[in-house]
Amino acid sequence: MWSTFFVTDEEGRTIGPAGPGAVAAPGGAPQGAGAMSSLMTGRSTFGGNKRRRTTSTGHAMSEAQEGKIKLAFFVAIVGVVLTVLGMGTEFWVELSPPKSFYNNQTCLTAHYGLWKGCTKTLLVSDIDPERESCGPAELHGESNCTYFKFFTTGENAVMFQKTTTKNLNVAAAMLAMFSLFLMVMGAICITMSLSKEIVFFLKPASVCFILSGLLVLVTLMVFQQSVLALLASDHTVPLHHELSWSVSCIGCAGAVLIVGGVLFLLLALPYSPWQRCLPQKDSSS
Repeated sequence: MWSTFFVTDEEGRTIGPAGPGAVAAPGGAPQGAGAMSSLMTGRSTFGGNKRRRTTSTGHAMSEAQEGKIKLAFFVAIVGVVLTVLGMGTEFWVELSPPKSFYNNQTCLTAHYGLWKGCTKTLLVSDIDPERESCGPAELHGESNCTYFKFFTTGENAVMFQKTTTKNLNVAAAMLAMFSLFLMVMGAICITMSLSKEIVFFLKPASVCFILSGLLVLVTLMVFQQSVLALLASDHTVPLHHELSWSVSCIGCAGAVLIVGGVLFLLLALPYSPWQRCLPQKDSSS
């Protein structure tokens, strides 16, 4: 015995029960097995049309566009890695007195970054004879590193009888941390864009990466001012200062992050800027 069931098609018409040999009523909806196959076919076609409309209106992305987004994301990730590498190391600036200042077989050099500073005792015999100051800090020697107390007790650090400027150092560190926060937010937006296939998330991601790159460069400027303030605090010990490889990482990271943000912005546009600037001629003409 056939069970009774009712199905509603796409136009809201009710399909009643029918036996194996049932036929469609004139002007009515198909019934029975034919009704079910027609209904499933209609639903499949409807879903396919909906997917194509979503793609054509820009809410989803093609495979080619997804590949471009992943490539731009790789560029941004390189900037993030360089930023973390630079911020986590203490080779931002090296401070070196003349190697003959202490009239000894050893000399003292110092290097520091955003979070801690290190002093290192070097043998004068290991230093290049043409170099007048003690260093570089990469030479083998006895090292002593301590974290700055700017963020705990609020004390300034003293190196070679010179005192740091706490406000500038703290400002540089806070700018660096905020730039990292923006990088994380941009990465989340790109992840959502790739997983949900929504191009809209590229716009906030581009803003986050561009702002983070600018903040990284501003961090370098503030840190440079803090170094100049340190050197101007006392003139008892003559010092030679030079920026080290951590600053190079940070500078490259800022540029790479800005480039990555611009790439995301170009990919978020509803049209290709290359086709607008360089329109292709019709092959028939």
